[in-house]
Amino acid sequence: MGWNDWAHYQCNFTAQTILDNARALVRTGLAARGYRTVTIDDCWMLKSRDSHGNLQPDPQRFPHGMKAVAKAVHALGLKFGIYEDAGSQTCGGFAGSGVPQGGGQDHFLQDAKLFASWGVDYLKLDGCNVYAAPGDSQNTAYRAAYRAESAALFEVGRHVIFSESAPAYFQGTPDWYDVLSWVRFYGHLWREGSDIATFDAKAPNAPRFHSVLWNYAYNLPLGRFQSPGNWNDADFIIGGDGGMTPAETRSQLALWSMMSAPLILSSDLGALSPAAISVLGNRAVLSVDQDPLGRMATLLRRTPSSDLLFKKLAGGSYAVAVLNRGEQPLHVELHAVDLGFAQTGCQFSSVDLWSGAREPSALTLQAAIAAHDTAIWRIRPAPACGAPARMGVVTRLASGRHRDPESYVLCMASTGKVEACSDSPAQRWTVTPAGSLESSGRCLAAANGMVLMQRCVSSDAQRWKYTLAGNLINRGDRLCLTGRSAQGLTLEICGHHLLDSQIWSLPNDPATR
Repeated sequence: MGWNDWAHYQCNFTAQTILDNARALVRTGLAARGYRTVTIDDCWMLKSRDSHGNLQPDPQRFPHGMKAVAKAVHALGLKFGIYEDAGSQTCGGFAGSGVPQGGGQDHFLQDAKLFASWGVDYLKLDGCNVYAAPGDSQNTAYRAAYRAESAALFEVGRHVIFSESAPAYFQGTPDWYDVLSWVRFYGHLWREGSDIATFDAKAPNAPRFHSVLWNYAYNLPLGRFQSPGNWNDADFIIGGDGGMTPAETRSQLALWSMMSAPLILSSDLGALSPAAISVLGNRAVLSVDQDPLGRMATLLRRTPSSDLLFKKLAGGSYAVAVLNRGEQPLHVELHAVDLGFAQTGCQFSSVDLWSGAREPSALTLQAAIAAHDTAIWRIRPAPACGAPARMGVVTRLASGRHRDPESYVLCMASTGKVEACSDSPAQRWTVTPAGSLESSGRCLAAANGMVLMQRCVSSDAQRWKYTLAGNLINRGDRLCLTGRSAQGLTLEICGHHLLDSQIWSLPNDPATR
């Protein structure tokens, strides 16, 4: 949790900008709520190194150097973060840490030592201009660069939180899931895709919520890559800034919290309204984000205008959220069975995390949700309710690169189709403890090279192995479930595991971790 200058200021900042926002974190009480790391993004350095090969802070922006800024941030009781790049130049064309184009010596260790001498606590390593030697793939080159940075940080002996941007440079390509599979070995958090929309001073009220929905759309299906200490980063919190309404501000914080995503504010903190500060500092919602289990929410249901999310929390509680993507108000009434509890008459205590309203013994959750808003509750079911089933929708990507959150994923249906998500009964699945996929009382099976629904029995033909890459491999014939929209569900030899048609997102298991 913290603050970064980029989404609001881009390159239009100075040391004073950074320190003004650091002081605002403390003054508004946001630092006391957990937002404690102040990070400077791209453009802070010159394009050339000094005669000793060291990075040079821009003297116009930082007349007293970077160590003075770090000292001032630390004096406020905050942590200090810096930006660099795994390539030869940053995305803005400034001096990078990586191998020069054409080959040569990198600066990872030299820069890590410099950062340690300044008192850096957090490093964001971007991925522009990474050089791949002849015969090496981009995947190989990126992995070598991020491994080298990780080793350099370890060698200097200072504990630094390492944020990796590598996956974002592969979104929509055949290597995306490969990169997502290795970043956890080197860093603590990582960006997977597109940057969130930046503030435009010439059009300060230009809408930005579509960008929030897009980042949520591509982050949500990646829960299998996340565990405590390794976090999927959906990019900056822009709630409260220009182009975001109060409802949209609530939605972004609620959605990021349901995903256990890093909460890194990126706005002019001094211009936030008291209402925005109240939302961004809501302790009850922040506790969902910072829950020690670190789970990402499961998508229980998706309609054309809404998402129902469910998240296991530590201590026997759960978080429930409903996003209204639509332009009209939405009324919801959720019963225990909608959340996976099979026990008839299951009761639970509930807290509306926005209003604080409590219900000690409820049978339903009800809310009127405004357009672009998100309702969020913490519930604690009675012991008689039992454990919730591992249930929800099963999705695959419709496309890896376009920025249309409404059609980014398709839903698997028990009719054998892969189709637009509509919350039809055929799109509701339960993953059984044995690894079967059940819908409407029947199980997905592989038989004679075909995919069909059968009466549920104990057989390998109805059991599926789910891999980190996202493949569903039938335990009977070892073929991969493949879902092409035109052909429906088929069984095929498992290809390179980045084929969109063979990558699935399953409900998280509420019984684990």
